[in-house]
Amino acid sequence: MLIRIDCSTLLLIDLQERLHPAIHAAEQVLEASVWLTRVAQRLGVPVICTEQYPRGLGPTLPALRSLLPADGIVEKLHFSAVPEGGLWNVPGGERAQFVVVGTEAHVCVQQTVLDLLAAGRRVFVVEEAVGSRQPTDKALAIERMRRHGADVVSREMVAFEWLRRAGSELFREISREFLR
Repeated sequence: MLIRIDCSTLLLIDLQERLHPAIHAAEQVLEASVWLTRVAQRLGVPVICTEQYPRGLGPTLPALRSLLPADGIVEKLHFSAVPEGGLWNVPGGERAQFVVVGTEAHVCVQQTVLDLLAAGRRVFVVEEAVGSRQPTDKALAIERMRRHGADVVSREMVAFEWLRRAGSELFREISREFLR
């Protein structure tokens, strides 16, 4: 039931330049996504990023793109990141747990989450790091994903579960830099 550092991947879904301005609470979604990306990288958790039709929606937001390796970005045309198979072919795609953030909650995030669950993966949706244009669409998506087996969590829940315990130098570093 806990998110494990050795079996999880952080999945960033479609946090793209042309979509971002339309998202309700977009800056909160971006800030939480950047925060989680930095924590994941510090702890050695793989990070995968998807881009939905980048010619139309633009590239991943610069604040995230600058943190990612080129081979960690998967382009897609399906709303879900699963059907085209690219998700499974990048480092971290083989893992059993996916921590999911991104936009839009009721379209690409939800369809990816439902497909990951159908593929037997454990999925954790970070509530403050997903967004939609309309808050009601996000709320409905969160409810539906939870009903079908996704765990809805906060970014701090993810970080503390990845860390597992206090008292280590790594915990002190993460605490100073991210948890204050």
